[in-house]
Amino acid sequence: MYRRAVLTVVVIAALVSPALAQSRGQVSANIGWVLSEGVTGDAVKGQDGNTYTGLDPKDAASFHFTVGFFTTPNTEVGFLYGRQFSELQVSGTATKAIDSMGVDNYHAYFAYNFGDPDARVRPYAMIGLGATHYSGVNFTTTAGQSSNIPGVTRLSTTWGAGVNAYASGNVGFRAGMRWTPTYIKSDAAGWWCDPWWGCYVVGDAQYSNQLEFSGGVTFKF
Repeated sequence: MYRRAVLTVVVIAALVSPALAQSRGQVSANIGWVLSEGVTGDAVKGQDGNTYTGLDPKDAASFHFTVGFFTTPNTEVGFLYGRQFSELQVSGTATKAIDSMGVDNYHAYFAYNFGDPDARVRPYAMIGLGATHYSGVNFTTTAGQSSNIPGVTRLSTTWGAGVNAYASGNVGFRAGMRWTPTYIKSDAAGWWCDPWWGCYVVGDAQYSNQLEFSGGVTFKF
């Protein structure tokens, strides 16, 4: 019985070891710059005499990390975390900064890496699904009163493309761009009527968009 158990373990190890040896992944660390877009709402008359209609994260520096595993020589699944060091602004007849605000992205992603696995240059395309978190901000009104806007987390996707250029077998440089639209709210856009479902209010969805240009290092393991 003991010998049979040992033999079974040896056979399983012999079958599994090559598969594990072929399992590879990569990690990357990147810094960049994000172009940001917020959302609009009803006009609000400020105590300073200006009319404000929008809330926007300010364009700012960013970083992100990825950890991915190759399921085939070309396909990759992984997780991405990124942060933009932004500032919340109100806009309208004037633009004013409210307070610093972090924008955090958490996305599971799927990527396709083009070319041979051992090629020195490999373009890639990726898509991810997850959430974006906007940190809360504190500010003082023009009347001198302290106030705050609480943080909020919303569903988001991320879409990216770029290239990995390997200086050696396992270490390389990564450059890419990534677009992250985040659903914020829907405004009533009117009524729609049809003979089957009757009449209902149609919503106009608003998204806050981040467009990141980044570069960094990547390591295969």
